[in-house]
Amino acid sequence: MVGAVQTPRGRARSLTGSGTMTGFLLSVRFILRRNWLQLALWAAVLAVMIPVVYDSQQQAFPTQAARDAYAQVANTPAVAAMTGLPYAAGSLGGILVIKIWMTLAVALSFASVFLVTRNGRADEETGRSELLKSSVMGRHAYSAANYVVAGALSIVSGLLISLLCLSVRLPTAGSLLMGASIAGTGLAFVGLAAVCGQLSSTSRGTNSLGVGLIALFYFIRAGADLQSNGVDPAALSWFSPIGWAQNMRPFGQDTWWPLLALLALAVGGCVMALRIETNRDLGMGLLPERRGPARASAFLREPVGLALRLQRGSLLGWLVGAVVAGAFFGGVAQAMTNALDPSNALAKSFVGSSSSMLDGVLGIFALVNGLLAGAFAVQSLSTARSEEEAGRLEAQLAGALSRYTWLGAHVLVAAAGSGLMLLIGGYLAGASSNGAATGSAMAGASLAYWPAVLLMMGVLLFLNGFLPRFSVSLTWAVYGISVLVSMFGALFSLSEAAIAATPFGAVPRLPAENFMLLPLLVLSVLAVALAILGVWQFRRRDLASE
Repeated sequence: MVGAVQTPRGRARSLTGSGTMTGFLLSVRFILRRNWLQLALWAAVLAVMIPVVYDSQQQAFPTQAARDAYAQVANTPAVAAMTGLPYAAGSLGGILVIKIWMTLAVALSFASVFLVTRNGRADEETGRSELLKSSVMGRHAYSAANYVVAGALSIVSGLLISLLCLSVRLPTAGSLLMGASIAGTGLAFVGLAAVCGQLSSTSRGTNSLGVGLIALFYFIRAGADLQSNGVDPAALSWFSPIGWAQNMRPFGQDTWWPLLALLALAVGGCVMALRIETNRDLGMGLLPERRGPARASAFLREPVGLALRLQRGSLLGWLVGAVVAGAFFGGVAQAMTNALDPSNALAKSFVGSSSSMLDGVLGIFALVNGLLAGAFAVQSLSTARSEEEAGRLEAQLAGALSRYTWLGAHVLVAAAGSGLMLLIGGYLAGASSNGAATGSAMAGASLAYWPAVLLMMGVLLFLNGFLPRFSVSLTWAVYGISVLVSMFGALFSLSEAAIAATPFGAVPRLPAENFMLLPLLVLSVLAVALAILGVWQFRRRDLASE
């Protein structure tokens, strides 16, 4: 009889042991320990852009007349489509929003999607989730911890952004809203990514759905801004979370209430994901899997064909980005030239050894094309590491396929894809510049950065051979440092030798500077040497799955 009576304390123990959130705090600690480096890098890189960009714009627009001239450039359809409608564009805070808000918001959205997928669907796909849940852990504990950690990244990034805005003495209300609007965007995509993780049965599919939503909502927002009356976006803007965040208008009207909609989407998405998780089988998704053919085509049986198939979606997305960026750069080149004061430090750093401000602006656009191609190359080649970690490489090597051939296929796709991006982006920048430059000239200026892109690939291959576990993170760190130094090194008073010591800073900035073959040859030789060493060591070391 005594055994049939359950005391309140016993009931509490029973509920704690069998509850759906048992092990939540332990899961949070585990995810933080596993992802601390990525979390720190994302937050630091996003936040540090605030003082860097603010310092550059102070030097570029030192007077109110210069800021008013830039406001006229910002209030054009091309700029509105890319960065959003300008609010208070004649102020330093408003210019900061135009220059960096959209970049930070979209970057944090990508971080949210990738982080939720990495610790959610990817773990389920590889069997880690099943192993964790086989112990005393609640059904929703690990998923909820994943969403909380991803949300914490957005919140911490937003706080850092607000603090750094305050540190450069921008208005308090606008600074707080700047961080809150960017954090709200990241939180909204945590909720959307959580739902995507329940719909797809693969991490690749989850990332594709999440990135597709980012692109969809970005273009919805762009369409609304193109249809605006010059002050307010079209009603279409309210169909996009990015549009909601943009309508908070930091340093302008400072509107707080759209943050509630972003938070509601974040919470609603996470709750919906947990409800779906209750009713589905582990490892399955709600969307039906498309059955493939019984036998692979001859193209897929080739290493290059399989590598291209794995990266097809990513490559197409980056090519679309190159097309949009190239058309945008060409369209605003002359207007940006007119807005810059030739006597300030930023303008002088653009011009380089040239006497033409227009050539300097075009040179910066060519550099940005090179940086975009470099980002694609690193992401593309990282697919090889992902295939190894997932255990799929071992099955491919069970036949006659060698490690050299397999890795070479991924290198070929990354190199060819980045070269195509440079060619298309550069040509469109010249073709859309209204006579400021020719398509072939800008294509050549952009292709000059291909050796720097190849060097980034060489760094990744070298690290993949000798430090495989940290290869991707370290390569992104090298890439990030090169971006900061090549773009803003002159503003930091770095010497020309220090800037030239980075991959992208070593490339002559055409057409503002004279063409020099030697730096390109040095970059190419270094790229080949690092690649050879990395591939040689990759052939000798054990696979991650062995």
